[in-house]
Amino acid sequence: MAEQAPGRARQERIYSDGVVGIRSRVPTGPDELERRGRRAMSRRADAYVTGGAGGGTTVRANREAFTRREIVPRVLRDVGDRDLSAELFGRTLPAPLLLAPIGALDLVRRGADRAVAAGAAAAGVPMVISNQAGTPTEEIVRAGGAPTWFQLYWSTSDELVDSFLGRAEAAGCEAVVVTLDTTMLGWRPRDLDLGHLPFARGIGIAQYTSDPVFRGLVQERLSRPRSGPAPKVTPQAVRTLLEITRNAPGRFWENLRSPVPRAAVETFLQVYSRPRLSWDDLAGLRARTRLPILVKGVLHPDDARRALDSGADGVIVSNHGGRQVDHAIASLDALPGVVGAVADRAPVLLDSGVRTGADVATAVRLGARAVLLGRPFVHGLALDGARGVAQVIANVVAELDLVCGLAGATTPAGIEIRERGR
Repeated sequence: MAEQAPGRARQERIYSDGVVGIRSRVPTGPDELERRGRRAMSRRADAYVTGGAGGGTTVRANREAFTRREIVPRVLRDVGDRDLSAELFGRTLPAPLLLAPIGALDLVRRGADRAVAAGAAAAGVPMVISNQAGTPTEEIVRAGGAPTWFQLYWSTSDELVDSFLGRAEAAGCEAVVVTLDTTMLGWRPRDLDLGHLPFARGIGIAQYTSDPVFRGLVQERLSRPRSGPAPKVTPQAVRTLLEITRNAPGRFWENLRSPVPRAAVETFLQVYSRPRLSWDDLAGLRARTRLPILVKGVLHPDDARRALDSGADGVIVSNHGGRQVDHAIASLDALPGVVGAVADRAPVLLDSGVRTGADVATAVRLGARAVLLGRPFVHGLALDGARGVAQVIANVVAELDLVCGLAGATTPAGIEIRERGR
């Protein structure tokens, strides 16, 4: 018997569970999922995950770009056999979907990155491991089993970059995603108003504290005489020091007596980003790893062409979920131009603003080989850990399957869409 399509299978599972009184903690609709997920988080976690740059114009633009595209269903087209699969770097994915890299997820749930890996594996989709994870890459890969990619933030230390790349390869990651749009943090009012940067509290720096090159940088820092005025001692400063101590690897009481945890945070803040990053740096990366290289944060066709000329193997159209530049172009609006510039030279993926299966179908129809899902899986994580992540993915894939069939298409690329007003 042929395997049942994911849309019908997911519906039947939910309805059969309902007959015996079982209801998921994870809503199927995007608005309710976000509402409940945000309610399940702390104020700091919600600000970090949900907040955008400036007035939030880019966050809204990402969603508005999807709502302007309308699917035009066609009928009587024999859609009994549908194919959602996507090919990426020699691997066939069951659906054109990956989990985006999101840092500092321990704000949402302790051990979050391992839970996300387990949820991704259960749903059968790849996870892009964040450079700012709360768990080292090696442990995340072991916790999952699904294909993994590794996100790279380009440090000021080339030796550290090489160490991260080597560790990703050794752990079994299948691609490197170089994030280009975060050489400095955007203006994020919700985090700023709380005075809260998770990395300054030791959250989301496990890739660094587990790295031998970074630990060497920390020791160098400790060997130098401390300069500048001594930190002001306040109740909040003491609470922050205790938080850093708890988040550092090792035993709490040993960390409390050690200068290393605080020095690690200070070293991270000094080295994690590289504002002077240039095309010359990207061109030199190809010789430093055997993994496929994708560049994330591209919104202009000329940048996409130049990235491929500099050795990139793929392009991810993204405005960082609206978290970096206010009034930036929506990722979906930028997608067709980038696809046209790249042509068939390399796969183009889309990130930012994706919430539903219909969104995935729209992006693929506009030329994306696959999409990266971000905030929705974090809301699932907040509600039910690894199970919540897996259920969010299953719901998105189920809707994608049903949208294809109901629109009269056997693949997402085969649906018909139009832009409202045109």
